[in-house]
Amino acid sequence: MQESSVVEERAEVVPLPENVTSVQPGSGFCYRRELAWGRFRRWYLKTFRRGYVERMAALREGDAEGSPHEILDPRDLKYVRNLCTADWPAEADRFGWRENIPLARWGLAETQIMGWPLAILTVLPAVLWPHLWWIGLGPLVVLLWVFYFFRDPPRRVPNEPGLLIAPADGKVVDISKLEHHDFVGGPAVRIGVFLSIFNVHINRAPSNCRVIELRYHPGKFLNALNPDSAIENENMWIGLEETAPPYRRMVVRQIAGAIARRIVCSLRPGEEMQVGHKFGMIKLGSRTEMIIPDDERLSIVCKEGQKIRAGLDILARYEDRPQSTMGGTP
Repeated sequence: MQESSVVEERAEVVPLPENVTSVQPGSGFCYRRELAWGRFRRWYLKTFRRGYVERMAALREGDAEGSPHEILDPRDLKYVRNLCTADWPAEADRFGWRENIPLARWGLAETQIMGWPLAILTVLPAVLWPHLWWIGLGPLVVLLWVFYFFRDPPRRVPNEPGLLIAPADGKVVDISKLEHHDFVGGPAVRIGVFLSIFNVHINRAPSNCRVIELRYHPGKFLNALNPDSAIENENMWIGLEETAPPYRRMVVRQIAGAIARRIVCSLRPGEEMQVGHKFGMIKLGSRTEMIIPDDERLSIVCKEGQKIRAGLDILARYEDRPQSTMGGTP
């Protein structure tokens, strides 16, 4: 291992760049449909549910400055949470129950927009041509895959000092050393994870950390197994700093693939996350990278070719990390 190059001072938070205009800056068909529904819903609430709007306004914390549209209730934060400081206490969110659905909340629109037509195509042949019922098996398989792709299984997050937990499900395809990384502040190790269309695609925080900087890079959509995809593909670069001394800095990169073209990252610069916190996803096959400081205290636990699960499996460990009082979230 290299001599310690851990940055001891707290990093300065960098404002959100101008090209990050939502939590899904790459836009998309389903995204635009959901924004249109949001406009209709806000009109309906202001016209027919004024009392509800007033109660939500009284309970709201922070403000909507920076959002491209009005923030009437927690649903309006889905795609613009990173652009403003508005929020509500958990008990005031009448739609918080959606977090208990075993599907990614960022994918609920896709499951409906794709799911209902597929459900109709599954049932219709059996209704119109009972002897040709088997025609509906194809749409049924696709329907089941849509729900399978957007699944959000619970995870019991390890909560031990010094652990770095997997930020994504998939297969470890790259473990390489970097002589120097500017944000990390010295030698680093890059761990690349490939996500197939059959993996859970939700990203989780690798440790208790604070968001320092976000960078969105539009780009190509090469196959995520292609090494060039890490450089040329659309990606979200997330600079993090651990919340306890020695305040190690690390990077998580969400990288789009040939099929995955929609990166979701709901983080606000300066906010703190507990290990295992769900902060985004990549819709369909993709790649996630983690870059961490390489010093004499680091042990890489994972191996190339190993299958891992976000928020559950350990990728690396710092042996002498001070005890932390923050806990993980399942």
